[in-house]
Amino acid sequence: MDRNTTISISEGRKRIFEIAEEVQKPGKQYTLTENGRPKMAVMSVEERDSMLETLEVMRIFPHLDKTIIQVKKDIQTGNYKNYTTLEQLEKKYGIVADKGKKHYGVRTRPSRKRRKSS
Repeated sequence: MDRNTTISISEGRKRIFEIAEEVQKPGKQYTLTENGRPKMAVMSVEERDSMLETLEVMRIFPHLDKTIIQVKKDIQTGNYKNYTTLEQLEKKYGIVADKGKKHYGVRTRPSRKRRKSS
């Protein structure tokens, strides 16, 4: 199944709701043409956001692929044990993590219903 479908803008206009539904499938895109030339692409917002996020990560970490390979080697050889821990960084920079007893989560027992006072 072709993940990219090419149609004219006129056809796209007629099928806009169908296209909007179709592009929700992972990797599905439409290329709309004018006079036989690609004019625009249609994809889901989720897909677009994912691509933009990937580009941002690639910009911030241009050698991420090499870093991942190195970390895998360090795990195999045990060198990862020399990595700086989060606790060491917190201590170095004077960051105090809240170690309080307050917990957040889902209640396991129902709460009492309060009656309105008159």
